[in-house]
Amino acid sequence: MKLIKNALVLSAAALAINASISLVSLLPEVSMSSAYAATKTKRVPALREKVYSQLARAQKLADDGNVQEGLEVLDSIQERSSSMNSYEVAMMHNFYGFIYYNENELSKAIASFEKVVAEEAIPESLKLSTTFSLAQLAMANGDYEKTVVYLDNWKALNTQPIKSNYYTLKAQALYQNKSYQDALENINVAISLSESKNEVPKENWLVLQRALYYSLNQPKNVIGTLEKMVQLFDKPQYWIQLGGMYGEVGEEKKQLAILETAKQRGFIKTKSEVLQLAQVYLYNGLPFKAAQTLKQGIDSKVIDNSEKNLSFIAEAYVQAKDEEKSITFFEEADKLASHGNFQQRLAEVYINMEHYNEAADAARAALDKGGLTFESNAYVALGMAQYNLENFDASILAFEQAEKHKKSARLAKQWIKYVQNEKLHKLSLKQALL
Repeated sequence: MKLIKNALVLSAAALAINASISLVSLLPEVSMSSAYAATKTKRVPALREKVYSQLARAQKLADDGNVQEGLEVLDSIQERSSSMNSYEVAMMHNFYGFIYYNENELSKAIASFEKVVAEEAIPESLKLSTTFSLAQLAMANGDYEKTVVYLDNWKALNTQPIKSNYYTLKAQALYQNKSYQDALENINVAISLSESKNEVPKENWLVLQRALYYSLNQPKNVIGTLEKMVQLFDKPQYWIQLGGMYGEVGEEKKQLAILETAKQRGFIKTKSEVLQLAQVYLYNGLPFKAAQTLKQGIDSKVIDNSEKNLSFIAEAYVQAKDEEKSITFFEEADKLASHGNFQQRLAEVYINMEHYNEAADAARAALDKGGLTFESNAYVALGMAQYNLENFDASILAFEQAEKHKKSARLAKQWIKYVQNEKLHKLSLKQALL
């Protein structure tokens, strides 16, 4: 049973691989001690004392909150950049990038870090870390194409085993760029790497995997991911979504079992969840539970007291063979409606209950109110009620009105003939008794 698909429609925020990025995790190391240490790992030009002291001063000013003064110090250094070596220039731009990022000026930070990697004579570790940081910054700045480019550049430079953060960041960028198949391949690698170490994949990796399977119209794989999420994280929304997906693939019994469990655990809370559960109950032949679920939703003010919801409850009670309970809800729905359809249904319910006076009143009320979807049904109900009350002439008149409608013409003719015969039979009996 297909129900409520939008539970799996995910916002970009919900898919964020890095919900928050700290300066420490995002930016390459810019401390002066690391700058000196880097010169020992690769043959690079020396960072001279006079440049070092000015960069250290700019860093301290920025760290102390004097951002503008720090930038002015860097500007004074840049004025003499023609006399600086490649490594010194790179470190200067690195500090610019650090300060701009700290001020949330991402475009300027990206431009500064691009100048760092453009310098040839810098340590490999700095080039690698800065290139990866560029990818993260581009992602944060909403430039998904550049994110992928930076990651590809980083991979071309890298000589070590690739870790999950590369694949997750690339998957997220590709997802945002609607390259779903490529994104899926990357997030699957990240999850496999984690599971191969007997580690639990991060929850937001599975959120992204689920979204990608859904975008690629692979509902069975969506179910596989959701089953894993239910087992690992046991969150209410995953139970509800799993129930919805079972309905998508026609596994209604599993859908019912999952949603019943969710209800017992107190997970069914929102309007859409209550409506979904009620519909699943009705679909699976449990109309009484369907009616009770929606009634409880209205009583708790989770569900609107609308004519649509009231009529759902009423019809569910009818299916549950509890017509008495349906009457109140049909009457309440009728008060909210501009048409007479609910009075017509009341007439039919009263006939089933053999309450023929009430049935005739309801049928007339339906016709008086008008706006009926099938006016002929009201005349048929009125005719049947009048027949059972032995008002034969009134019954025939009602069926003659029903006969004018193509939908009920054949049935009406049969009833007219039948009522006429019953009328003659009654008259014959009456005369025989005289």
